[in-house]
Amino acid sequence: MNEPINIAPIEQFVIDFVIKLRKQNNLNQEDIATILNVKRTFITNVESAKNRAKYNLIHIAKLADHFGLSPRDFLPQK
Repeated sequence: MNEPINIAPIEQFVIDFVIKLRKQNNLNQEDIATILNVKRTFITNVESAKNRAKYNLIHIAKLADHFGLSPRDFLPQK
């Protein structure tokens, strides 16, 4: 019953980019949760390889606005 969770490369790219931003800005998961108006456990679940929670376009837009970036910056070039 414990099937591995498949995640698309584009989803992993977004997750990795947010983690990189978080660390570069000395933020923790609670800080990202506050920016997105979600619970910290959501961020923990997104960053966990064992959970299906993922960022959506609204999350990306909020993060881009907060960090002064374009939503495109959160996506791979190809």
